[in-house]
Amino acid sequence: MHHFIDYSTLTKSNPIKKHVFVGKDGKSDYEERERPLTYEGFKVYCMKNVSDVHHYFENTEGRYEAYRDVCRAIKSMIRADQIEGGMANIYNPSITQRLNNLTEKVETKQVPNVTIKGISQDELDEILNK
Repeated sequence: MHHFIDYSTLTKSNPIKKHVFVGKDGKSDYEERERPLTYEGFKVYCMKNVSDVHHYFENTEGRYEAYRDVCRAIKSMIRADQIEGGMANIYNPSITQRLNNLTEKVETKQVPNVTIKGISQDELDEILNK
């Protein structure tokens, strides 16, 4: 778990710098954006600093059962960071939803064209929207 804490600390203290142009003259500047926690980012951090950790997360051949709860906690913390960041518009909400399999279920109903004498289309639309 201490490797994940190190990764989190390094990630959050190293914002992404987005190149922006400010003002009417378009002065070149950089805007800092919070860097999100990601599973892929954690794996890369570990490959550079410790070792390949994918076997722990995949529990290859059941050999890493003792690490199952730690791996689950790490994935949950990453997911929470992404979801909360998306909800606060720190990260792109659409990408956050896709990465975390969050979709809004919207039911659509097909209404056939109806002609009713004496009712305008606006009145019909108002009735259907209630």
